[in-house]
Amino acid sequence: MIHDRHVEDLLRELAPQVLGALVRRYRDFDACEDATQEALLDAAAGWPAAGVPDNPRGWLVAVAARRLVDQVRSDSARRRRESALFIATPQAELLGRPADAVPSPADHDDSLTLLFLCCHPALSPPSQIALTLRAVGGLTTAQIAAAFLVPEATMAQRISRAKQAIRTAGGRFVMPAGAERAERLRAVLHVLYLIFNEGYATTAGPDLTAPHLSDEAIRLSRRLHRLLPDDAEVTGLLALLLLTDARRPARTGPAGELVPLDEQDRALWNRERIAEGVALVTAALTGGEVGPYQLQAAIAAIHDEAPDLAATDWLQILALYTLLDRAAPGPMVSLNRAVAVAMVHGPEAGLGILADLVTAEPRLATHHRLIATRAHLHELAGDTSAATADYRAAARRTTSLPERRHLTARANRLAR
Repeated sequence: MIHDRHVEDLLRELAPQVLGALVRRYRDFDACEDATQEALLDAAAGWPAAGVPDNPRGWLVAVAARRLVDQVRSDSARRRRESALFIATPQAELLGRPADAVPSPADHDDSLTLLFLCCHPALSPPSQIALTLRAVGGLTTAQIAAAFLVPEATMAQRISRAKQAIRTAGGRFVMPAGAERAERLRAVLHVLYLIFNEGYATTAGPDLTAPHLSDEAIRLSRRLHRLLPDDAEVTGLLALLLLTDARRPARTGPAGELVPLDEQDRALWNRERIAEGVALVTAALTGGEVGPYQLQAAIAAIHDEAPDLAATDWLQILALYTLLDRAAPGPMVSLNRAVAVAMVHGPEAGLGILADLVTAEPRLATHHRLIATRAHLHELAGDTSAATADYRAAARRTTSLPERRHLTARANRLAR
C-alpha cells in the first residue's frame, strides 16, 4: 500500500496539468474543473491500495474526460446537444480545428494559464483564493472550507459563483498579453501572498497557524518561479515566503502559544530555507527594478541572518521600509515602519508615526494590530499603564485565539 501523503502530493502536482489538458480540449472551465475534482477524488480513494498507475496523469485525464461526458449525458436539458457534439461530431470538429491540432495531455503545462484565469479581475480576492486552491492547488472544497473555518456548503457556493463569474465575464483559457498580463500577474502574486499569510498567522480560530496553506502557497510560488524564472517580483515573493516560513518552528510554544520574534529560539529556524531565500532575494535585487516583494524579502533576510535581536540591523530595515512605503504604501507597512523607527530613533518617535497614521485613517484606531503595536511601543518606552490598557484592548478585538491569549498574558505580566 502506498502512503496516502505520497498520493496526496502527487495529485496536487498533477491537478492543474489535468485540468489544463481538459480545458484546452473541451473549453468549458466550469465543467472541466468539476470533472477533474471527481477524478482526483477517485484517485485519492483508489491509488493508496491499488497503486499509482504507470501514467498517472494520463489516467486522471481519461477518467476526468469520462466524467465530463457523463455530466453532459446526465443533464436531460442537454441530451440532444450532447448527442450531436460528443457522439456524432469528432472531437476536433467540436473544437473547430483539424484532428492533428488537438493537443495531447502531455504537450502542455497549463499551470500558469490556470493561475491567471483563477485570478480574473471579475473575482473578489476571497473568490480568487478559493478557486486557486481548488483548481491549481488540487485541494478539495472540504479542505479549503476547513482552512478558512467556514461550512463546506458555503465554500462550495463561493467556488461555484467564482466559476460562474468567470463565465459571465467571458474569461478565456489563454494567457493575457501586454498590460493585462502584468496587471493579472500582480493579482496572482497577491493571491499567493494572502494564502501564505492565512497559513502563517490565521485570522480566526483556535490555532495560530495552518501549515498546509503556507506549504501550498510556497509550492505554487515555486511552480510560478519555474515558469517565470526571470521575473524579479516572482523571485522576490518566493524568497519572502521561504524566509518568513523559516521561523515557523519557533513561533509556537509547547501548548501552541504564540512566541513573538524577540523571544524565539533562533536555533529552531530552518537554515536551509533561510539560505535558499537569501540566495533568491540576492539574485532578484540585482535584476533591475526593485518591487515590493523583493523589499519585503530583503527585510526578512536581515531578520533571519541576525544571530539575535540585538544584532539586527535596524537602520537598514528602516531604510528598506522607507522604500517599501513609497513603492507600496499601506497601513501594515506603516505599522512595521513605526517599529523600525522606534528601534532606531526611540519608541516615542514610533508612537508619533502611529498617531499620524490614526489621524490620516481614523478607522485604524480600533484595529487590533495597530493597538497591539502601540502597546509594544508603550512598553518599550516604559509606560506600563498605557501598554497594559492597549494590550487588553487589542486582545478584545482580535479573532485569533492564540493571539488573544498572548496579548492578555502580556497585559497581565505588566499589571503585576
